[in-house]
Amino acid sequence: MTESMLQYSDVEQAAARLAGAAHRTPVLTSATADARTGARLFFKCENYQRMGAFKFRGAFNAIARFTDAQRAAGVLTFSSGNHAQAIALSARLAGIRATIIMPNDAPALKVQATKEYGGEVIFYDRYTENREEIANRLAAERGMTLIPPYDHPDVICGQGTAARELFEDVGPLDILLVPLGGGGLLAGSALAASGLSPDCKVIGVEPEAGNDGQQSLRKGEIVHIGVPKTIADGAMVTHVGEHNFEVIRRRVDDIVTVTDAQLVETMKFFAERMKMVVEPTGCLGAAAALCGVVPVAGKRVGVLISGGNVDLSRFGELVA
Repeated sequence: MTESMLQYSDVEQAAARLAGAAHRTPVLTSATADARTGARLFFKCENYQRMGAFKFRGAFNAIARFTDAQRAAGVLTFSSGNHAQAIALSARLAGIRATIIMPNDAPALKVQATKEYGGEVIFYDRYTENREEIANRLAAERGMTLIPPYDHPDVICGQGTAARELFEDVGPLDILLVPLGGGGLLAGSALAASGLSPDCKVIGVEPEAGNDGQQSLRKGEIVHIGVPKTIADGAMVTHVGEHNFEVIRRRVDDIVTVTDAQLVETMKFFAERMKMVVEPTGCLGAAAALCGVVPVAGKRVGVLISGGNVDLSRFGELVA
């Protein structure tokens, strides 16, 4: 399967593999959010997914397609945290080994959870070392299968099942706001929209400091940037994936950015008004609506909350 071949039917097949393994996460609403924006907002809460983020969907879908030989050798990945946990948990459920390459400044909560799920963690310096090079070398040495955090067809289609569930639960939407890091969730969501709500505008939301996706969509080719400085650790990527960009280029209507201050404001909103802990990256889509970055008045708007994995001490510092 190549990126140009990905269709909504691939998301349907991923949903079948995930049935009984992934949680069907709730879709919540807020009268306060609706009044504030003049829209009807539907929050798809992947912070309640297994391991606390949408990443479980893509990881499990990819591992579920392993051959016996791949299962015997195990899986390897690189991740700042949520995909690391997702691969470790999915590997444990499949009864296979998992090795995860993580930055040495990854959130302690995510590192601890990855280890507790049974993953072997190898650290690297994200500012001086190339994680892809390390991963490719280890995969070759150990014979393990590399499942990257976003640039992989099976990962994209697994992530798309979150938006698929949202459309199934609430019907067609006018706008879908999706957090954007490497592009797995955005690409998968765009595939889901193409099948279930083809008139829906799909908009990716990045941290202002890391707008490589926005630049790429404007330019028509993948733009590389330096490691962005942002509290949205799940979106601290230097470029979108090739598989992801092919889908994004064809099916995403726009990419916008929000500031770290707007992410903190949105974290506080979720905590105070909806009684939810949402990590900074998980607030990207909601911040675009709640802070007026994307005009949503009078629209039915889907908002993907991508995860809730944040150290409570860090959460307290940010919202204080």
